[in-house]
Amino acid sequence: MIPAPAFLSNPERFMAFSRWAAPMFGVVAVVLALAGLWLGFIAPEDYQQGDTVRIMFIHVPAAWMGMFVYACLGGASFLALVFRHALADAAAQAAAPLGAAFTVLALATGALWGRPMWGAWWVWDARLTSVLVLLLFYLAYMALRASLDDETKAARAGAILALVGLVNLPIVHWSVNWWNTLHQGASVFRKGGPTMTDDYLYPLLLLGLAYMAAFGSLWLVRIRAEVWRRRAEAAALRAARG
Repeated sequence: MIPAPAFLSNPERFMAFSRWAAPMFGVVAVVLALAGLWLGFIAPEDYQQGDTVRIMFIHVPAAWMGMFVYACLGGASFLALVFRHALADAAAQAAAPLGAAFTVLALATGALWGRPMWGAWWVWDARLTSVLVLLLFYLAYMALRASLDDETKAARAGAILALVGLVNLPIVHWSVNWWNTLHQGASVFRKGGPTMTDDYLYPLLLLGLAYMAAFGSLWLVRIRAEVWRRRAEAAALRAARG
């Protein structure tokens, strides 16, 4: 078996780091969110969309995070599958519900935004459909982990499924370029720079960073909880055998 990197083979170091990092990220998330929401509130109405454009400040960062968290899930699953280390598997397991929540938020706010813009709550647009598939991968991963009692088999099966789901990420990202869709193309991270004015760009970026910090805080908390759960189960098993 390939030896695990040092940062994966020292859970105590992770627990010491996460003890102070999780609340720090939480505080940063609150500060950034308040600043972003305030700038979003005072931003002018869009000449076409009116006040509905403000949904963008919630919707777009949630969509970004849905993809980013799945990339984290896939990366952690790869490390768990290759190095067979419990901490990487705990990180993958902890990330899935958070990513699913971001993706649900993106779909829900997208529907609220799409209704006045497109005249429909949902259309089978390439971007919307691929994001729905992303949510299904999250749900399938969590269902598969929950359906297997054997922790080792559940970790391996979940990791393989998570890696398969990585194929969907470039489809989500490039769908608006590959197909003719109702969903607009990239307006922030694009060649040539952002297309939106600073009135919209700054609150959007601040809230994107707030979402990122919030995920970092919640992810660390969930990994810590998973580590403690596994330690408790291992202790109970040793006590039963003794």
